[in-house]
Amino acid sequence: MSQSERLVLATRYRLVSEIGQGANGTVWRGHDELLDRAVAIKELRLPDNLAEDDRVVFYRRTLREARAPAQLRTHSIVEVYDVVIEQGRPWIVMEMIEAPSLEQLIERSGPLPPERVAHIGRALLDALNTAHKAGIVHRDLKPSNVLLDGDRVVLTDFGLAFSSESVSLTKTGHFMGSPAYVAPEVAAGEKATPRSDLWSLGATLYAALEGRPPFERENVMATLSALANESTPAPQNAGVLGPVITGLLEKNPTRRLSHARAVDRLERALAGPRSGRRAPTPRYRLMVVIGLIGATVASCGIGATALIVGMMRESPGPSPTATASGPASATQAAAPPGAATSTLVVRARTDSCKIFVSVPGAAMTVLSDETLSMGEARRYDQPRINAVVYDASACDVWVNGRQKPAGKPGERQNYTLNKE
Repeated sequence: MSQSERLVLATRYRLVSEIGQGANGTVWRGHDELLDRAVAIKELRLPDNLAEDDRVVFYRRTLREARAPAQLRTHSIVEVYDVVIEQGRPWIVMEMIEAPSLEQLIERSGPLPPERVAHIGRALLDALNTAHKAGIVHRDLKPSNVLLDGDRVVLTDFGLAFSSESVSLTKTGHFMGSPAYVAPEVAAGEKATPRSDLWSLGATLYAALEGRPPFERENVMATLSALANESTPAPQNAGVLGPVITGLLEKNPTRRLSHARAVDRLERALAGPRSGRRAPTPRYRLMVVIGLIGATVASCGIGATALIVGMMRESPGPSPTATASGPASATQAAAPPGAATSTLVVRARTDSCKIFVSVPGAAMTVLSDETLSMGEARRYDQPRINAVVYDASACDVWVNGRQKPAGKPGERQNYTLNKE
């Protein structure tokens, strides 16, 4: 056991094991012996070549800034329990969350579907709004500081990673922060503000959609050069989130989306097309045409009317429980229970049937985010559903009673469904 692992902070917080290390310190799994609960403890460190005066200023500022987030109470911000000084440096005692970060999820699964990213973005906007109203700027929002605990999205490290008044790059030789996610005005030396946090949010959501942040290059200086001199690339996988991402990544902070406008655009994207503006289904269009024909040929008498009715009987359109292909009896026998009456049913054809299913709305509800075992099925009866099937060849899908054709290996299928 190392000396650190035997350490007890403030006579109550015992270090148990190291969880991970970052540029600014080490995160430990700890135990609060007074309240008998697991905690996470962040040990903050600075580069060894930093002058002693600068080190003292940093530790004092960190202590002050770490106490501020401890007053925040919201589901989307990690709870800070305590800040203590031990061995001449600050230790931040926080809520222990056993969950992967957004960065780990991107590395493991690749780019996320817009529906999932919208859910993450909405929660992070709420977290930033709470903090900014309290006068706290995060300054280092990035995927590694976003934890995904089931449906819960948690922002960590508020005000702890670096300060806008920290020692400059030229003085220390270190860039205090994350160049790929820092706002252009902050990279140029201006003070971090709520608007700069919103840029970092845009870069984080961009990375979730595309697999990498918009200006990431091979090293720090190349990244900062691209940030200063290149136009923001348009995201290719954003779908309905495009206006949100481009608005947050506006280089001029005065033209960047505000909290309120970002929330409005995001909720519009989550809600999808309004029901009053939905394009009529083929069956509805057929009825409109028939009505117009009936009105046009009314003067022709009963014979013309009888002809139109006959056409309707010969072409009634598919039944809500009909299948897309194959003999009806064979396909229906293979369908899982409830497939004929459900909005969506998914059954795993192989062990790589990965799905993401949600109910859109002002606060999106995630129903499934999982990989099914072969033969395992999921049934959804909600009137409105968004779904993503990551490998169309690995899953059998029924929509409103109709089986969808099998897709190609590796093909991703997106569904926006309304119950018929």
